[in-house]
Order: sequence, then C-alpha cells, then structure tokens
Amino acid sequence: MRLLISNDDGVYALGIRTLANTLAEAGHQVTVVCPDRERSATGHGLTLHQPIRAEKIESLFHPSVQVWACSGTPSDCVKLAIWALLDEPPELVLSGINHGANLGTDVLYSGTVSAAMEGLIEGFPSVALSLTSFSSRDFQPAADFACALVQQLAKHPLTLTLLNVNVPPVERDQIRGTIVTRQGVRRYVDVFEKRVDPRGKIYYWLAGELLEDVEDPDVTDTAPTDVEAIRENYITITPLHYNLTSPSGVKMAQEWTLGLSQLW
Repeated sequence: MRLLISNDDGVYALGIRTLANTLAEAGHQVTVVCPDRERSATGHGLTLHQPIRAEKIESLFHPSVQVWACSGTPSDCVKLAIWALLDEPPELVLSGINHGANLGTDVLYSGTVSAAMEGLIEGFPSVALSLTSFSSRDFQPAADFACALVQQLAKHPLTLTLLNVNVPPVERDQIRGTIVTRQGVRRYVDVFEKRVDPRGKIYYWLAGELLEDVEDPDVTDTAPTDVEAIRENYITITPLHYNLTSPSGVKMAQEWTLGLSQLW
C-alpha cells in the first residue's frame, strides 16, 4: 500500500522511525512528512500567516522511505504532503508512533491524532498510533501491530474513519489482545502551577492531576472505554470521526428552540 506517515514528536523521534522502517521492510511504499521538531499537544493547528518549509531528509530511515521534515504543525504536514509533495495520493494515512498515550478527551489536544484527522478530512482513512508510556522506548511491538493492522485494512478498507490505537508498554506476551473501545473522558484538576523565576517574576506551568475515565452521559455503554481497557493491557482501537455533533444536544436544543423566536 501507499502509506503517508506523520507524527508530532518530530522527524528524529524513534517512534516514527520504527513505524516507517517496519512498514517499508514489509513491502509498503512509505512516505514520511513530519515536523522538523517536537510539536506535541498542538491540536489541529494550521499555519496561515507564515510560509511552510519542507526539507528532504536522507540517510535517517530505511533506504526506500521518502522523508521530508516540515516547519509546520502535524496537520500542516499531512495537508502539504497530500497537496504538494506526493506524486500519488496515499491509500492510508498513519500518525505516530507517539511517545505517550492518546486516550479519552486528550485526543482533542493531540498533534498525533490531529495529523491522522487531517488525512480523514482530506478523504483518506487514517490511523493514529501511540505507546502509552513516556519512559518505555520499545516501539517495536506497536510497529508490528501496525503492520498487521495495515495488512487487515488492505483487505477490509476503512470508510472515512480514523482508528485511534493505543498500545500498552508491556512485553508482547503480556498484551491480552486487541479490543474495540469507546473514547473515555480525562479531566485535570489543579491545572496550573504558579512559580517564580530567578528575577522574581511570576509564571505558570501547565501541570495538574489527572482524573481518568469520568463518565460521559451522552454515550451509551456499548463498549469499554480506552482508558479502562489500556489498564488491562489490551491494545485499544477507538474509531473516531470529525463530526462532533452531540445527539442528545440536538434533541434538547430542538425542544427548547421551538419558543426561541418569541423572545427576540
């Protein structure tokens, strides 16, 4: 398959190199277009008020992999690849392997998921991949799973869907299997830590304590959450889409807007 790979950890990140090389060695046509530096937690930002530069990179990946380092955001990278750098459109867009989890509502901030979402917005099925640890550097199990997933998707193509995949940071024989999950909810308390710099000026550092898996009343319990399943050492696959419409919100708004015209 023709694969476009991006990330938010940058071109020198071990995760993207492991993913791209593994897929190239499996015989896929791999192109990497990713940020030239760390761009984590940038969400779905696009660069509008300055130029975007892309530099061809040699001798960093498998010899068959074409690589560009881009000055823009993860979403910029995918959009630029599709519209300017690739000779042929990709059959699948992948993002990752991210160094750290992308679970629950954190996907809204994630540059990794946003790169994959940009592929989906442009009309291509996409996969975001994350290793749920900041300390582990063993990306090979996640890359091997991605290879198997791509093989499966070649037989059963996605229809305008993004698969958000999280892999637990354990030995391969400790992974209990693969499970389809719904998106959990992660919120934070005491978000900003107040500090004083050496010159006596106050600044704030984004920190906070994580509250995992808060129940979302708008979602029926048809599947475990990604947060729950990753704790049980499952590889989680959460289908996502860019349509953020709330079904219960539509019904509620239809009820109370019936009389809205009488108020103005």
